[in-house]
Amino acid sequence: MKSQSPGHRATSPSARPRRAHGGEVRIIGGLFKRSKLAVPDLPGLRPTPDRVRETVFNWLGQTLAGLRVLDLYAGSGALGLEAASRGAASVLLIEQHPRGAAAITAAAQRLGATQVQVRAADALAATHGLERAGERFDVVFIDPPYASAQQLAALRAVHPVLAPQGLVYVETDAAELFDALQAEGWDTWRRGRAGQVHFALLQRNTAAAHSAQNP
Repeated sequence: MKSQSPGHRATSPSARPRRAHGGEVRIIGGLFKRSKLAVPDLPGLRPTPDRVRETVFNWLGQTLAGLRVLDLYAGSGALGLEAASRGAASVLLIEQHPRGAAAITAAAQRLGATQVQVRAADALAATHGLERAGERFDVVFIDPPYASAQQLAALRAVHPVLAPQGLVYVETDAAELFDALQAEGWDTWRRGRAGQVHFALLQRNTAAAHSAQNP
């Protein structure tokens, strides 16, 4: 779903999912249902498909009332703003590209989503800062540019900021990512596929993580 920094190689046209028609996506459910979100013309930006978002929020139980949400690599902001629409108590969206961050901020203001905060920052650096500040989140979305292959690095970074029963959404075009998750201290709670998009909800497996760190 996310924009790509200049140093990342571009994905090939055949591997890149199509952008939503007209450069916009819609919020699927909740308070802001059917509201349009602009999709800035940024390298590597590919919003999570509607049917994938619908599936993920069905898994999460439709309402996120009272939960704290972190959306890394926020891109168009579709995942984080969908969470706000469904009642999340707070939503922090991290987007490296200043123009992307500005578009999300404008959308949140237009929607009146006062629980939303947007930071124009590198996702991994921002997460380490959140760890130092003692922040904890109930739901984390990880959907970096596929070409950056930052999914595992991001999962390692968010491990300390995830609440004990928290869930992490991860999206990739490489199904083999899921083969490495248990060794990294994660259990796959739900998993799906839509075309080239592989996605899952993960929970921490503290026993596996402790074993990996103390062989």
